[in-house]
Amino acid sequence: MNIGVLGTGDVGKAIGKGFITLGHSVKMGAREPGNPKAEAWAKEMGDKASAGTFADAAEFGEVVVLATLGVKTLDAIRTAGTNKFKGKLVFDTTNPLDNANGPPRLAVGHTDSGGEQIQRLIPDAHVVKAFNIVGNVHMFKPNFPGGPPDMLIAGNDDGAKKSATKILEDFGWEVVDLGGIEASRYLEPMCMAWVAYGMRTKTFNHAFKLLRK
Repeated sequence: MNIGVLGTGDVGKAIGKGFITLGHSVKMGAREPGNPKAEAWAKEMGDKASAGTFADAAEFGEVVVLATLGVKTLDAIRTAGTNKFKGKLVFDTTNPLDNANGPPRLAVGHTDSGGEQIQRLIPDAHVVKAFNIVGNVHMFKPNFPGGPPDMLIAGNDDGAKKSATKILEDFGWEVVDLGGIEASRYLEPMCMAWVAYGMRTKTFNHAFKLLRK
């Protein structure tokens, strides 16, 4: 399967590497062609990796991963071309964090979310919020003493969530479906809980687990 990744940071690199490890081909997209981070990553990853622009990655991917800076994601989608996402499963890994004045805080919340804004911008795509409640180090094959953690997801299309669940299981996760994309209003604050615990304990080796009885 061809995977397009928008974003050249640690999240995009970790998820892209995970897909390549599973045998998929990945194109990492940046705002400008010839981005040195994307080019270096593709060279390191080998034959199944390539680099290009946001538009190149979005067009290449049968599945597209949004791994840009949260508050810049809508702009990245527009730069890529909203038509290139039509009919595709789109993983939204982002959190709309505002770091301008001290510790990070959510730039949107309560009555809206980054996930919902993305789905409105690309209404013909199938957006699934995922990967936003854990650090990049543990996104692929997470290994914790208590067993595999849970990846909580949200999205409007049940078929897309079924496909996303299969991918997440291949990545080593158990999956909990919270419902429609509006549940991003709860998943994005969960990122803040993850960050708050990490800042307090000075470690970011933690993940969430939903315990059932």
